[in-house]
Amino acid sequence: MIIKNADVFCEDGVFRSKDICTEGELISASSQDDEILDAEGCYAVPGLVDIHFHGCVGYDFCDGTQEAIENMAAYEAENGVLAICPATMTLAEDKLLSIAEAAAAYQGSTGADLVGINMEGPFINESKKGAQNPAYIHKPDVDMYRRLQKASNGLFKLVDIAPETEGAMEFIRQVKDEAVISICHTAADYDTAVKAVENGASHVTHLYNAMPGYSHRAPGVIGAACDYGLDVELICDGIHIHPSAVRTTFKMFGDDHIILISDSMMATGMDDGTYQLGGQDVKVVGNRATLAEGGAIAGSATNLMDCLRTAVRSMGIPLESAVKCASQNPAKSIGIYEKYGSISEGKYANVVILDKELNIKAIVQKGKLISHN
Repeated sequence: MIIKNADVFCEDGVFRSKDICTEGELISASSQDDEILDAEGCYAVPGLVDIHFHGCVGYDFCDGTQEAIENMAAYEAENGVLAICPATMTLAEDKLLSIAEAAAAYQGSTGADLVGINMEGPFINESKKGAQNPAYIHKPDVDMYRRLQKASNGLFKLVDIAPETEGAMEFIRQVKDEAVISICHTAADYDTAVKAVENGASHVTHLYNAMPGYSHRAPGVIGAACDYGLDVELICDGIHIHPSAVRTTFKMFGDDHIILISDSMMATGMDDGTYQLGGQDVKVVGNRATLAEGGAIAGSATNLMDCLRTAVRSMGIPLESAVKCASQNPAKSIGIYEKYGSISEGKYANVVILDKELNIKAIVQKGKLISHN
């Protein structure tokens, strides 16, 4: 296939008018195929990579079934997200094991590629539990993590942790070379966060959410992350973070260190109603999802492509930065950039064609046209 006449998002973060050639599943320097996709007047961006979401279209990753993963993967691909690293919740170990085993057994031939798992619970601080179930919060446990990692066949790419909890620093030291350590659901102050970084933490889960706010005398995790250049996840659904705070975050961290995530739950792509997240009832109205009891925000009801659009259209983030933070940066963060995250020779030919209003016009996955409007 040759994709012609598009403004192509290049690896250096700039759009350029050029052709994209594919050979088999990969981007190539030339193509022997006579199939032409004319993208005149459109953008060509890499397939997006969501490293933190829980579910969509009525399914949750924690269902622990092939059906759930397959339907989630299909929905994500239809919305331009071609690589997924869904997140677990704070659950009992036997349930987490069954989820890990289901992911390891998954062999989907269509839909987004399952490229990892984000272990969001259970090593969190109860005071900042958010929508996580406090009944299953567990102190950091290296052996437990390794049992889960073995069951998943190595799919856990991120392990989230509250660094102020008992045993957290030792956990970080032991696991930092096996998975990305992310500071998460935490009450940590600045000094504790810095100590976590010194021990090997390099990532922050959904910045601002489920952690102390940034202030001039208590900069907390946010200040430490900025000082030490950590990768930080940002939910740009228009609910979790005020547009001004999103703009300020881009000024603080720059677009090299921000990763757009959806944090979506099973109501994404569905009508308003009552759904579940981590075994708890969630009320969804529009794109706002809150726990039925207590009213805490419970993930989002927005996919990553819609978050990208919101960042650009409603928050004033340059398109180049938003695309980088939804494709290149997440792929780099979990170690899959060799094949995903940019339109570069030798990588999978995962390309999303967007019109100037950022509507999807076509999706190419591994060199095959899977959607064309």
